[in-house]
Amino acid sequence: RRSCAMASAGGAESERPHPKPFLIGVSGGTASGKSTVCEKIMELLGQNEVERRQRKVLILSQDSFYKVLTAEQQAKALKGQYNFDHPDAFDNDLMHTTLKSIVEGRTVEVPTYDFVTHSRLAETTVVYPADVVLFEGILVFYNQDIRDMFHLRLFVDTDSDVRLSRRVLRDMKRGRDLEQILTQYTTFVKPAFEEFCLPTKKYADVIIPRGVDNMVAINLIVQHIQDILNGDICKWQRGAVNGHGRSSKRPFPEQPEGGAVLGSGKRSHLESSSRPH
Repeated sequence: RRSCAMASAGGAESERPHPKPFLIGVSGGTASGKSTVCEKIMELLGQNEVERRQRKVLILSQDSFYKVLTAEQQAKALKGQYNFDHPDAFDNDLMHTTLKSIVEGRTVEVPTYDFVTHSRLAETTVVYPADVVLFEGILVFYNQDIRDMFHLRLFVDTDSDVRLSRRVLRDMKRGRDLEQILTQYTTFVKPAFEEFCLPTKKYADVIIPRGVDNMVAINLIVQHIQDILNGDICKWQRGAVNGHGRSSKRPFPEQPEGGAVLGSGKRSHLESSSRPH
């Protein structure tokens, strides 16, 4: 595999140069299927079977970057009265610093967030350099400094009723009360989606209606990533703006038509009960 535009890395990894990764942002509303789409992409590329440190494609979540809550905020969170869907709920400075290091080809440590206690744990997850990084979350396009780092932006566009039903079922499996779930949805989740998430749809290069059911769009994206893994990332970087900017050409139509429906209906492990979005 060819390498290009190498970046120096800190620590022991500095001995081994890595190409700058292709950074893909994946956004969409709560329970839209963002992480299911990412996991499907990984599966189709055969990356799920690869040992973590050797993977060429990896998935990161914005959920890892929730701020450390005060005692008062934690008390509200336990009652379902804290707005986890607001931009201020995220540690954007840490998110930006971490993504910048990832784009520079460095090994980084990503925070681990416990959604049961609503706290950041002491242990971190080590993320090794990869050729392609999928970064998913409800507000990954909201902050311009972070938004401009993505080389490709995807928006998973799923019907609001479908998203609500998924969220209700998911939260009930956590043992939460239905009334609290619906109150939180109408008080925080839905208004925040309309005010902060939905407007960022206009920044997407590719819109994926129906999420993982839209295999036409997903196959196009997989083929594009395969081209990058085969060496075309060097061509892309030569045409990029400021070394990590965005290409002027859009590789896909914005709204792919049609798409096969998956028969299994299984959800990926990234959409487990520990995840709020």
